[in-house]
Order: sequence, then C-alpha cells, then structure tokens
Amino acid sequence: MRTLGPPTPRADLGTPPPRRAKLLARLDLAIVPEREVVTSAGSSAAPLPKPATPPRPAAAHSALTPDLLDTLGQPANLARLLILTGGFIWYFHFWFWQQHRIAYDNPSDWGHTYFVPLVCVYLLWQVRDGFTRAPKEAFWPGLLALVLGIVSYLFFVVGVPNHLGQGLSMVLTLFGVVLLMLGPRAMRFLFFPVAYMVFAITLPEKWMIELTFPLQLIASKGSYILLKIIGVSLSLKGNVLNVIDSNGDPQPLNVAEQCAGMRTLVSFVALGAAICLVGATAWWKRVVLMAMTIPIAVGLNILRVAVLAYLAQYNPELSRGEAHTFIGMLLLIPGFFSYLGIVWVLNKAAPESAAPETGAASAPRPKAVSA
Repeated sequence: MRTLGPPTPRADLGTPPPRRAKLLARLDLAIVPEREVVTSAGSSAAPLPKPATPPRPAAAHSALTPDLLDTLGQPANLARLLILTGGFIWYFHFWFWQQHRIAYDNPSDWGHTYFVPLVCVYLLWQVRDGFTRAPKEAFWPGLLALVLGIVSYLFFVVGVPNHLGQGLSMVLTLFGVVLLMLGPRAMRFLFFPVAYMVFAITLPEKWMIELTFPLQLIASKGSYILLKIIGVSLSLKGNVLNVIDSNGDPQPLNVAEQCAGMRTLVSFVALGAAICLVGATAWWKRVVLMAMTIPIAVGLNILRVAVLAYLAQYNPELSRGEAHTFIGMLLLIPGFFSYLGIVWVLNKAAPESAAPETGAASAPRPKAVSA
C-alpha cells in the first residue's frame, strides 16, 4: 500500500511578474489567481473560474464629439448653408437695404443695429457645444412658421408697406427655417440668438415721437431736481432749463428731442438683453436685468442733462456741438458698469448651482476580489 507523503510545496501564484502586474494595473483589472481545490483523495478538481470583471463605464463626452466648425466645414453642410443664406438675403434684400438707409441716415438713433448680427453670432458661439450635440431632425410644423413669415413679408411689402412688419416677418421666417430643418431640440439653443435679431428692427417714427415727449419732461424735471439738490441756481419752464452763470446771466438749456434719451433707451435695452443672455441663466435673473434697463437708461440721461447744465454755468459752449456729444457718450461708461454691477450682485446673492459630475469619473471602480 502506497503511503501519501507531505504535499509538495507549490510556487506562489498570487504575485504576477512585475511587467504583467503593471499592465493589469493600467487596465484597472483585479488580479485573481487560479487556485486548485485538492480533495481528500489527493486529486485536484477543476480550477475556480475568475470572477467576471464589470464593464468600464463609457466616457461622458467622447473625443469623437463633432465640433461646430467641423460640422459646418463639411462640403454638403457648407453648400446647404450658403444656398440658404443666399436665398434668405435675396428674398429680404428690400428690408435689409431700407434698414441700412435708416441706420446710415440716423446713426445716433439706430447706428447700433449694425452690431446686432455680430451679437447674434457671438450668442451662437456661446451655445456651440450644446447645439452641436443636440439631435438634428426635420420638424414639419416649422413649415407653418416659414410659410407665414414669407407670406406676411410679401403683404407688408406689396399690400400695406410697413417696415416694422417686414422686419418681424423676416425674424419669423428665420425661426421657421431653423425649426423645420433642425427640429425643436436644436432650436432650444438657437432661440435667443435668432430672437435677438428683433433689436435690428427700427421703430416707426410715430412711436418715437410719442415716446420722446414724456422722456423730455422726465429728463428736464429730473435734472432740475438734481441740480437744486447740489445748490445750482436755475429755473425750469417746460423743457427749458435756465441756468444762472457766474456773471448772473441766465443760460437757457433746451432739452430737445435729441436730449430726450430715446437713443440711450433703445441702445441700453439691446445691450441689456445681450448681457442678460450671457451673464445670467436663471429666468428670474434675466427678468430683473431686463426690467432694470429702462430705469438705468432714464437715470443716465437725467445725469447727462444735469452735467451739461452744470458746465453751462462756466462755459455755455460745453453744452453745445461736439462737446455736448462727447460728454453724452462719455457718460455711457458708468451706465454700462452699473449694469454689470447689478449682474455681479445677482450672481453673488444667488449663485448658480453647479451641475453634478457625470461619466467615468463618478462611476464606482470595481473592487479586487481576493481568493
């Protein structure tokens, strides 16, 4: 009868060679050695299988995510974009030409409309990542907005000529094109860049006159109160400020239509809308910022008239001509920074909540299984 001696010691299988261990560690896999089960009869059973390694989570954003410029740079997409842009400009060329004439002839009132398309491009660049990743699909209800915009533009050109109606029809057509070709999910990112084109449309002259007269009274009365507070000797009659100069003679300062602040109001509303879209994401912050554009513009114009009247005490020429224009433009700087200050206060008072991290970095790592 054969006697079983002590078992022969086996090599330690738990520690792999250094090169293999480094490779497995790089692959983030658990190292589990195969172990044999020895029965009482001395025979060995089949080795235990290795535990299944859980699949690695995919990255949140693949490196293959297309870039906006790469997408537009493809020949087919670039050809479609050029054809659509050319057809759009051709159909609405009459409105574009009229808008250019109005802005060119009245640069102090409507010169800012030249910069509106540039702001639209900047807003589009701000949302380029989300727009590129958004699914693109044809959305046939957008055809209704497209047809309505085309027909209404034709009506306001041939039937009842109206520059404001033509501009609104142009914006509606643009909405229809985007919605029809790209779908509602991509439209989420293009809504504000397209809607901002509304600020490129000039208001009718009748509306400007009706709004200018109340602004004249507000500017004259507000500057009169402000100058009285700081001790300036003057009187107010209608919209004319009579400032007493250093020689005791009255210097009349007429708060004319050009000093009513309408150009400041229109420009500030357009500027405020752009800052709202870039500087705030919460809807209530955007409402607050837009509501503050009108009081800031009106207050800024009151300050401008008061400064001109104060300088008229010492040199009446400072309230006329090029000096008048330069001082008015110079005072736009504190108005701009005061608006940015409101944005800063809102963001400090109610900071935006950070989005939770997703993807491979937040996924749990597989644990090593010991034998």
